[in-house]
This record gives sequence, structure tokens and C-alpha cells, in this order.
Amino acid sequence: MHFTDDSMFPENMHPLIVTAAPFGPQWLPGDADIPVTWDEQVQTAVDCWNAGAQVLHVHVRDPATGHGSADFDQYNHFIGLLRQAVPKMILQVGGSISFAPKGESQKAKWLDNDTRHMLAELDPKPDSVTVAIGTTLWDVVQMWSKDDISGTHLEDPQVLQAWAGMVAEAGPAFYLEHLKRLRQHRIQPYFVPAHVHQLEIIERLIRAGAYMGPMNVAFSGYGGGTLGHNPFDWMEMVRRVPQGAVVTFWTGMRFNIPVSALALILGLHIRVGNEDNLWNVKRERISSVKQVEAAVRLCEQYGRKLATPEEAHKIMKVGVWYDTVEETLQHLGMPPNRKAGETGFLVFETTGRKSLPAQAGDSHPIA
Repeated sequence: MHFTDDSMFPENMHPLIVTAAPFGPQWLPGDADIPVTWDEQVQTAVDCWNAGAQVLHVHVRDPATGHGSADFDQYNHFIGLLRQAVPKMILQVGGSISFAPKGESQKAKWLDNDTRHMLAELDPKPDSVTVAIGTTLWDVVQMWSKDDISGTHLEDPQVLQAWAGMVAEAGPAFYLEHLKRLRQHRIQPYFVPAHVHQLEIIERLIRAGAYMGPMNVAFSGYGGGTLGHNPFDWMEMVRRVPQGAVVTFWTGMRFNIPVSALALILGLHIRVGNEDNLWNVKRERISSVKQVEAAVRLCEQYGRKLATPEEAHKIMKVGVWYDTVEETLQHLGMPPNRKAGETGFLVFETTGRKSLPAQAGDSHPIA
């Protein structure tokens, strides 16, 4: 991304988009403020919407067991309820579905490719599905402290060990087919790169025509193997992402609080909720709705506008697709592909002017 002299002024930023992730598939009832019944799950979505969130990160909890669900009939049922309860909210389904370990001695892992591909067939359709690009260790507990998991079932050493071994399996055999199926069903991918090398893979997919559309991404600092707590790594991701991408910062536990502030002042977007964090700055338990409210207050204090539902859809280009590689590159502000025999640095042919030049004078600034 490029930052000009006026980029850091809030009036020149896109309105803030807040994503709420309240369903927390890694937690059990009693660990946090987690809704269980259908009415509770729907009401949580409504409460997050009323608090100012425009995007809902969707997981489904089986009301009969209280555990995260991988039942697609339940997903279809829940998305149908959400479309009625929060019709203007952008629905983003978590692409792992439910990665909790099946038993205390088993490792946590993402579901198999065939199961994840079924997300393209959800009915009603979500607006987007999160897509991992590149297999990554996703040790969600590596950067957490004992205080972070205090009072949850992760205090059990066996459960903690199971989560420590989680790997996000996302090689080419998965993501090439998954992107194709999502496009066929007109469901946008929502990329979750964990480091710059996964950004590079996404760029190669775009340049090869394997993906042609807007680039909505969440930079993922969610455990060992992903972005950590060094802000320079986050800034390098910002520097490397295409100019036309829409970026949200996503991390875990109390580190989500300063990371949200960093995203806000850079003109990027925020994700909050009990899936990611259970605590406020005083290490007191905080609900997903209260986290959304805190993000909205932060936005107001900085002087940045909060996105309306219509603005959020427009910024994220919900429902938009491109038909050629060149169209995709231009919309994302990326250099064109190199033609045979072409040398030097690559740009699209343009005058370089955004509009007609103003009349020049001999006074400063700038003559």
C-alpha cells in the first residue's frame, strides 16, 4: 500500500468496517460469553449489528451439544435465520468450519478438503468464505499466557496440547479447487494470509488468472506460525499488500486491542469478538458486543467515520467479480504482467493524471 501526505487524516480514509466474531468455535459453554441456542446465536448477531458491526464472521454451534457444528444442514438453517434477522449484514463463513479436536488426546486440525469444498454449496449463500492459502502451523495457544485461558477448558493440559498442534492445511490441491468452486457459486473468497509469503502466493494466483476479483484480506496473527507481536511484521504486510486490497487486522487475546488501534489509524479495518479475545485492557472478561462498542468508540475518538451497511458493501465490493487478469490487476493497483520482450519497471499506460491540472503559479506550495 502507498501512503501519501494526507493518507493518515481520517477524513481521507475509507469508513471503518468492524467485523464481529462472536461464536468462538474453540470455546465451550461457560468458557466465555458464547451463545448456544438458535435464539441466542441469532440475538448475538443482532446485538453486534446494533452495536456497529457490519460484517459477521459465522460459525455455528449445535444447540443440542453446545459444541461447534460441522453439520451443513445446521449451517444452512443458521444462515437462513441470519438473512432474516440481519439482512444488511455481510455474512462471512469461517472456512475451517470447526477445527476443535475430537478428543482430549487428539490434535486440533482443519477439516478435510472435501468437507471445506461443500461451503461453496451453502444455501442461502454467505457473502464470503475465509480461505487459507498455504499450509501453516496455527498454534493458537503459543502466544497466550496462563491468565489468557484462566477459567476455560484450555486449562486442561491435554486440551492445551491438542490445540498447540493445529495445522491449517491449505496446499494447492485445496485452494485451486476451492477458489474455482467459490467462483462458480458466486461466493467471494476472504483471504487470511499469515505472512508475506502467503501474500506472494495470492499475487501469483491473481497473475495466473486462478482468482479474478476484489481482494479482501485479514492479516492473521493468531498463533505460532502466523504473524506474531512484532509491529514491524504487521507493517511489512501493509507495505506488501496491493493498493486496492481491503485489509482487516486479526489477532488473539489482549494483543487484539493495540492491533485494532493500529489498524484504525492506518485506515484499515478491525475484527473483534470472543472467538479472538476474552479480555479488556484491565484483564476483565468482555463480551463480543462490548468489544464492538469499544471499536466504535475508538473510531469516534480518532475522528474516523464508521461505515454504513451500504458503504461496507461498496468498499468490500460484495458480489463483484472481474473477467480478466488485466482487469483484476488494474482494480487492485498492481503492475501489469510482463509482455514478451518488455523490459524495465511495469506500469499500465496512463498519463499519470487523476484529473485536469490546476493552473500553476510561482508561489509555494507547490508552484
